[in-house]
Amino acid sequence: MDKKRIIIINGPNLNLLGKREPEIYGSDSFEEFFKKLQNKNPGLQLEYYQSNIEGKLVSKIQQADDEFDGILLNAAAYTHTSVAIHDAIGAIAVPVVEIHISNIYKREEFRHKSLISSKCVGMISGLGLKGYQLGLEYFKNN
Repeated sequence: MDKKRIIIINGPNLNLLGKREPEIYGSDSFEEFFKKLQNKNPGLQLEYYQSNIEGKLVSKIQQADDEFDGILLNAAAYTHTSVAIHDAIGAIAVPVVEIHISNIYKREEFRHKSLISSKCVGMISGLGLKGYQLGLEYFKNN
């Protein structure tokens, strides 16, 4: 049986994990964390992509439709502003789980509205980096 192919797509400023606001996001870089995810999930083929540029995220989401069985998407600040990412998710067949490291409802009010949730199969918010593992569990079982 082929391994399920899952891509993790992270948006703006998530390349700064480990440096940016460690009290909110923790002290591990995402690259370090990604290696741990790969080791913990040998039955999945995992890939990782990060961009600070909205159009590149849209293109990667579109490309993923033909190449992957699932997407874990942390659109970061674009969660609250990007109709383009919303539309890209709506245009593909591959399921998308929305991930947020912090609890967006415990933060500034403008972060309480997600423009992408309505196109995702679900959302995990506020559980730190563990949210990515929970998202992978969804794909293992569905």
